[in-house]
Amino acid sequence: MKLTDLHIHSTFSDGKLTIKEIVDFYGARGFQIIAITDHLCEEETILGKASKFLKKTLTRYNFDEYLRTIKEEGDRALLLYGMLVLPGIELTKNSLSFHRSAHILGIGISEYINADGTIFDLISKIKDQGALAIAAHPVSTKMIEHQTYHLWDKREELFDKFDAWEVASGPHLFDEVQKSGLPIIANSDFHSPKHIESWKTLIQCDLVFEGSRGLKEAIRDQKIELTFYNEPAKIFNKKSQVDLEIFAY
Repeated sequence: MKLTDLHIHSTFSDGKLTIKEIVDFYGARGFQIIAITDHLCEEETILGKASKFLKKTLTRYNFDEYLRTIKEEGDRALLLYGMLVLPGIELTKNSLSFHRSAHILGIGISEYINADGTIFDLISKIKDQGALAIAAHPVSTKMIEHQTYHLWDKREELFDKFDAWEVASGPHLFDEVQKSGLPIIANSDFHSPKHIESWKTLIQCDLVFEGSRGLKEAIRDQKIELTFYNEPAKIFNKKSQVDLEIFAY
């Protein structure tokens, strides 16, 4: 079973750590599969334009650099930690209304996607790249933050479109998702080191994305277990000084 977190944000959007720091942070803790999933906001909406102005979103102009950085750090992670690092995005459709807001994770993506499309279009574009489509925090996260209910409101139309629905996005399990019968996955929605203590997923797969024993098929076949990750009292990592750095946050 591979200890996995497929919802992680870096300084390419609104995360506190660089991709290199994330690799060392998770690698030092024995994670075996992670995905970097920075926000990719709509281009044409006011909130999307504000995110671009504030440099809290990926853009079509830095997307190639983003993928290249993940590839370079992924090669290092595999060699140093035996950890698979996947390229991902969080397509971010925000509205002042929680019921019109929706976030979609694309795991294993290889090309830029314009987030201004419809939910059905975006799922299709993710899957056209051979990537996984995951409904991110579709119900209340039980925290004081912007909520995204649109996917859950449309779950009867979308039930067979997503590969999985987040049953946790941080420290709280979502009871309604857990009881729904939908395929599930638990992630941290990591933005800073304090978010590491959260629900995660153990996945029965090889250390590859594709193939009959790969991560993608294991999630689709629900070869998973949920686990809560508690931070050890002290992490020793001789190969990196990242732990000394993260305690400053």
